[in-house]
Parts: sequence; structure tokens; C-alpha cells
Amino acid sequence: MEQRNENLRGALLMMGSMAAFTLNDTCMKALADEVPLAQAVFLRGTVTGAFMAVLAWRTGAFRVAVGRRDRGLIALRTAAEIAAAYFFISALFNMPIANATAILQALPLSVSLAGAVFLGEAVGWRRLLAILVGFIGVVMIVQPGARGFNHYSVYAVLAVLMVTVRDLAARRLSRQVPSLVVALVAAVSVTLAFGAASLASEWAPVSAQGWARLLAASVFIFGGYVFSVMAMRTGHIGAVTPFRYTSLLWALVLGWVFFGEWPDAPTLLGAAIVVATGTFTLLREARLARRAGPVGLRIR
Repeated sequence: MEQRNENLRGALLMMGSMAAFTLNDTCMKALADEVPLAQAVFLRGTVTGAFMAVLAWRTGAFRVAVGRRDRGLIALRTAAEIAAAYFFISALFNMPIANATAILQALPLSVSLAGAVFLGEAVGWRRLLAILVGFIGVVMIVQPGARGFNHYSVYAVLAVLMVTVRDLAARRLSRQVPSLVVALVAAVSVTLAFGAASLASEWAPVSAQGWARLLAASVFIFGGYVFSVMAMRTGHIGAVTPFRYTSLLWALVLGWVFFGEWPDAPTLLGAAIVVATGTFTLLREARLARRAGPVGLRIR
């Protein structure tokens, strides 16, 4: 009963995290016609970075020494984070939010495949088949060659690739490196990079409504980070992680309510395929992890 309650709490936290991240995306997309991308990310990052710095200081994360190897991995992860932010927010500004979010759901599949190729993690035929089918779903969402094809769909795919690099680098970090420090370095670096990029063009004036959206985006993305960390530390990972796909439901609803967007049938079918195969992959990993036990974990 206690484990079931922990799983329920973890699932609720994960759903809260996905809601917060998608609300952040909605606020940022609503700024597309008012504020240039680089300026918007810089202003949001300034507030978010301050929140994260205070939290890291209060939790004592700054007192942990970080070795040279981990510093290199953090640098790689941060560079990938900057590129991912550029590609995904560019896509978000120029395509339906549900489409961009649906493509991002391929992340568990890409991380599993990259883990097998670059980290030597064993992947059985079931997960390889699920990954292949999942990527077919991504192609259905992107619809290359179709009349309504938007090249920013490719930007969303590139964002998935960059986030995959980011997550692989995170896997190689030593366990003693605080997650908050890693996240803070990335947040500050993204803010500085986009701040520098924003100097290349004239800043746009921000209306009161625009400032409200920026502040809301900062709060939402900070809440998303905090809830996601709490979710992964509550309950069993196999019971909690699949609820990350609720972000797609949020994107569908918010895109329809605020922007009048609704994906076409091939996009919806492709999204369903990506979610189904990704959920299978996550549950398969969790089942094998339980079999392996706490020592000698090997993904198959």
C-alpha cells in the first residue's frame, strides 16, 4: 500500500511537471509576435536562473566539489542544452505547439538507441523494433514532402538529437554531482548565450502583457524542473516515467484553446505511435531493471 501511494504521488508530480513545462511553452509561443526569440529566452532565463540559484544555495549544492572529468561532461551537456533550446523554441515559434511537443516525445526512443550505440548498453529486439516503429511515427508527424510541411519540424527533430546528447552526457556524470548545479550551469549558460545573440538585433519593447507572460513562463519552467526532480525520486521509475507523455495532452488542449491549432490525422496517428512505443520502451527498461536488482544493472 505504501509503495502504491508513493507511485501515485510520483505520477501526480510527473503530470504536474509536464503541465508546467507545456504551460511555459504556451507562454513563450504567445510572445512570438511581440518579442524576438533571443530576447525572450534571455529575459525568461534571468528570472529562472535566479530562482534556481537560490534553491541550489539553500540546499547546499554549491558545497560539493566537481572533478575535471565531470566539468567536461557538464560543458558538453550545456552546449547541447543551448543548441536544443535554440532549435526547439525556434520550432515552437513557427509551428503548432502540439506538433513540436509530439516530436519531442521521441526522446526516450532516441536516448535508448544512442545508449546502445555510444555507451554499449544492450538493447533487445523488442526495444529495437519499438524504436524503429516510433521513428516511423515521427516521420508521420513531420510529413516531409507534404503540402503543409514546415521546415521548422526539422528543427524540432534536431532539438530531440541535441537533448539526446545532453541526456547521454548526464548519464556519464558521477553520482555525487548535484543535479541542481548541473541544471543551474545549463540555465545560466543558455541565458548568457541568448543574451549575447540578442545584441545582434534591436530589442523590441515589451508590453505589460508580454512581461506577465515572461514572468509566468519563468515560474512554470522552474516549477517543471522542481516537480520533475521530485517525481523521479518518488515511487518506482516504471510507474512514474510514462506519465511524461501527458505533456502531449496538455499541448493539444492549450494549442486549440489559445492558438486555434489542431493537428491533422497523420500527425495525431504519428503522435499515438510515438507515445505507445515510448511507453513500451520505458516499461521494458523498468521491468528489466527490477530483474537485475540494485547491482549489475544491464539494459536488454
